[in-house]
Parts: sequence; C-alpha cells; structure tokens
Amino acid sequence: MHLDPCEGIYDNPLLYEKGWNKNLNYVIAVARDGVYDVTKRYTRKWHEVLSRRVITTEPALANILRDITRECRKNFTSEMLLKLDEREKSDAEELDRNLYSKDDASISLPGRQSGDKEWRISRSEFGSDNHCSLSSSSCPVRRCVDEHVTNIDNAFFPVIYQLVQQASDKSQATEVLETLKRILVNLKNSPFKTRRTTINAVSPNSLFSKMLPSFGQLFDALSLKSELGVDGTTNMCIASDPVKTSLALSVVFHALDDLIHNVNNCEKLDKESLSWPLLKQNRICSGFVLASGEELPFGIATSAFDGTRMSKWEEPNGATGCWIIYKVLDNRMHDLVAYELMSANDAPERDPMDWIVEGSEDGGSSWHTLDKQSSQKFDKRFQRKTFEIKSQPFLANAFRFRFLAVRDAKSTSRFQIGSIDLYARTDGVPSMK
Repeated sequence: MHLDPCEGIYDNPLLYEKGWNKNLNYVIAVARDGVYDVTKRYTRKWHEVLSRRVITTEPALANILRDITRECRKNFTSEMLLKLDEREKSDAEELDRNLYSKDDASISLPGRQSGDKEWRISRSEFGSDNHCSLSSSSCPVRRCVDEHVTNIDNAFFPVIYQLVQQASDKSQATEVLETLKRILVNLKNSPFKTRRTTINAVSPNSLFSKMLPSFGQLFDALSLKSELGVDGTTNMCIASDPVKTSLALSVVFHALDDLIHNVNNCEKLDKESLSWPLLKQNRICSGFVLASGEELPFGIATSAFDGTRMSKWEEPNGATGCWIIYKVLDNRMHDLVAYELMSANDAPERDPMDWIVEGSEDGGSSWHTLDKQSSQKFDKRFQRKTFEIKSQPFLANAFRFRFLAVRDAKSTSRFQIGSIDLYARTDGVPSMK
C-alpha cells in the first residue's frame, strides 16, 4: 500500500504523477519477503515512463530484483513460498489492469504540501491551481475509514437496552460497563497477534454474566469471539484480522467512557433514557472529506471522523473562519437528525464557538441551512456536545460545517476539533418498546 507520512496521505499512489506533476522512472518497494518493482501502480503513463527507464534493461532489472528476493526468502517454508508466489501473480495481474483504468475525476490530488513554499515551487512540486477550485482548498479529498466506529455505536444498543431492563439502578449498570472495560483492557495488554483473555473471573451469578449474550454484536464489531477452553473456562480472543481489533479497541474504550459518563448523568435509567445522548444510532460513515485547510501530518481532516480522542482536525488559519465538507458514500441521501462535536486535547482557545451546519442535495453545488449555533463553550477537554436538528427534514448527500469563530481568536490563528459525528434518521432503528 502507498503511504506518505509527510503528506498524511495513503493509498493514493497517483499523487506524485497527477498531483505533484512528477515524471517517474522507478518505484521500488522493499519488504521482509523481497524487493518489488511497483512503478506501474504509480502511473497512468507507463509508455512514457518506460522511455525514461534507461539505467538498465527491463529483463536485467527483473533478474536483479528476483535474486534479492530469493535471498530474502531463503529460510522461508515451502508453504509460505507457495503463498507468496500466488500473491505475486495476483499483484502482477492487478498492476496490469490498473494501467488501463480511468482516473476518478471527482478525486482531486494536490501538489506537495510539506516543506517551504519556495522550495516546493523550485522543485516543480507545487501542483496545479485546478486542485484548489473548491473554496480555495489546498487539501486532497480524503476517504474516511470509520465503519468500525459506526458498528461499535450500533452494537451498544442491545447492551444499553438490557441494562435498562435488568439493572436495578445506575450504579449496577455502571458496574457492568466497568467490568467489560477491565476485560477489554486485559485483552489489549496481551500480544497483538494472539490477543486473548479469560472472562471466568466474573461471577456466574453477576448481572454481567447474565447479560453476556447482549455483548455479541459488540464483540463482532471488535473482531472478537468467545471460546470454551478445555478446562471449562470461557476465553475471549481475536476472530479475524488483528489490525481490525487494534483499530476498534482504540475506539471502544473512548465510547465506553462516554457511555459510563452518560449513564451517570441520567436522572433515571429507564425506557425514557433510550435516546440522545445515551443511545447513538445510525452514524453516517465511510464518506469523503474536504476541508479549507489542515495540519500535516497529525491534524488532517479525516481525524475529525475516526472515533478516537488521540487525534483531531486542526486548521492552521481557521480561527476566524474555516469549513469542512462531508460527502456521503455513493451519494446516498440522508436526513440529518443530530450531530456531535468533541473538544480536542488541548488549547481551548481554538475550540469552535459559532458555526453553521448545511446540507446539500446535489453533492455540494447548493446548500440548505440545517442548524446554527453561537456562543457555544466547551468547559473541558474531550467534552462532547450533542445538537439535534430542529429544522424541517431535508435529504442530503453532502454536509458542510462552516465554523465562523473560535473561542479566542485574539490569541490564536488556529481552529481545532476533536471529532464530528453525524447521525441520520432511518426507519430501521430498533424498537425501544
């Protein structure tokens, strides 16, 4: 996979040819299992690239890389070598197919963002103004990888519902959630690829044990499964890809903290409490994001939608005005019923104070006002504020936040937000009765 930590961009290999206007010659990938020529993944002008590859002949280059790869694999098992051969054939076929695929014109790729402006211009890597046409943005359109965040939100519904049904009071409900958190902490502290913990330390007569079936959807969202050991113990372990579990765990701990906080803030834990902010359903995910600006590499726009407190979207020049647009995947139409903002980790002077939320039914050509807020104040770090949309229902496939002012624009030029979560109306919400 293409990854550029300086630019904060991944899986966009055409960035250099299309965005930076570079004339590529060789792109070589180095891995533990070999060395590979992946230039075809980074170009749509292969015949032009071939004309510039004059250091050696193509067969000679292939032989050199093959010899290095063979040396890297000399201690591999035959089974592993067979799998690698199959993967190489699949990768080669994919590379050849991609050479003739058409670019998605809707996805803009910017010139180089890192480094001094004059230096970038001198290297002819500044790109074209064509990529900055939307409200003068120099940012690329970024894809949100956050389906796991939505899955976790949805998976808490059966848990909360059972807590309402079975917990005698808020303290007992909190105890169940704290028990779950301790189990997940033990799991997180175990080895990455073989994460495993036992849940038998919990009393079989406890409310947690009785509620265990209601955690099934949540365990699925975390790519976890329960197994019965030969000694009769019940273990929790990884169900599939350990990377999925790792990403999801970073989100679920923060979600649990918020849920415990909201349970404690309920006047009474009953069916009437099965609403905002305790219950969060139908979070919109996997869309595309474009912003007026961003801080590389740790303050990129998609950080506002990744479900974790460890990141934030930061706009270096946004104190007196900035914007962020969220385009829904596959142009699906949604009626926004609520959204939630979370303050970032530091610098309260950069918090949003005044903003407007808008929806578009035509992908961003025209905008309809959904909500306005002014003089809002976040009292602490990582504080979540939920806002329900009071305007008439409006189906939209894009949403825009126009942040008009931060808390103290006199002391900073920057804007920051820890997270933005969008929630849609749907007929598919499980019944609360």
